[in-house]
Amino acid sequence: MKIITYNVNGIRAALTKGLITWLMNEKPDVLCLQETKAQPDQIPVEEFEALGYHCHWFSAEKKGYSGVGLLSLKKPDQVVYGMGIDRYDAEGRLIRADFGDLSIISAYHPSGTTGDERQAFKMEWLDDFYDFAHDLADERPNLVLSGDYNICHRPIDIHDPVRNATNSGFLPEEREWMEDFLNSGFTDTFRYFNKHPHHYTWWSYRAGARTRNLGWRIDYNMTSEPLRNRLSGAWILPSAMHSDHCPAVLELFD
Repeated sequence: MKIITYNVNGIRAALTKGLITWLMNEKPDVLCLQETKAQPDQIPVEEFEALGYHCHWFSAEKKGYSGVGLLSLKKPDQVVYGMGIDRYDAEGRLIRADFGDLSIISAYHPSGTTGDERQAFKMEWLDDFYDFAHDLADERPNLVLSGDYNICHRPIDIHDPVRNATNSGFLPEEREWMEDFLNSGFTDTFRYFNKHPHHYTWWSYRAGARTRNLGWRIDYNMTSEPLRNRLSGAWILPSAMHSDHCPAVLELFD
């Protein structure tokens, strides 16, 4: 099974940049999307359905903001919209699909870059997401937690760890949360296979950052411990240029 997570930074904009042609070539079994920035009736679902995808969307109440999606070639047994916490669900931040004994989540974790209030919101989300993931793992042990986490875990995951040490996305408390989360029974699948530096999934639009590969690795496919023996491969696709992010891929043995 091939799973791709991709923050498209506006699905309608990404479609104008060749997203459908890219999807046709990549052919993931499951595509987890974040930051769709659209209501379901604003998305041309027929373009995805023509490729054989079942489409599920969870949009923010605020138009043009946040939003997640989950597309799959196989019809899910069940789709669950949201975490069951109103203030997060109003922002359209999480969707889950179940396929047999496997559950796949597309999550868009908040950014704290706009100020102290949103940084506090982000830290509260992280605590609640931690509890949510562990409670769900008790019920559904085979979990894939894909999405934009808006956190670089370690210095290897960011191009300039020294000057970014006080910026949201690489704050000590965020990195500590990530360390605790991984140590509690989840795997950063990209790092499971690749220990090398200079692999990123997001670049600022400023100062030619992408051309110079001055990036951050903030998009992850996390898996629960019972899936460790099913990990087949994980990589990123920096040549995909539909967004300021790039896709991250996970392959599982059936």
